[in-house]
Amino acid sequence: GPAYLGGRRSIDMATKHFPKGLDGRMQDQNGEIRQKRSDTKVETLRKTYGDDFAKGYRSDAHLGTVLNREGVDSLDQLLKKK
Repeated sequence: GPAYLGGRRSIDMATKHFPKGLDGRMQDQNGEIRQKRSDTKVETLRKTYGDDFAKGYRSDAHLGTVLNREGVDSLDQLLKKK
């Protein structure tokens, strides 16, 4: 059914982000964007990425919560998802 297709599609989209090395660990040196801790508040991140960052989330929500709900593993992926 459609639920299966939806799940399939999101898996395909997720794998597209990883042409070099599946867990992205090799790219960690690229600066602090991936280093943001999951307990960083949305409010703090909005100062860097603008007021539209994590739209619909409270400013005191943690990055980890947003990543979890959006189904991504890192801030980097979240930003690409827009």
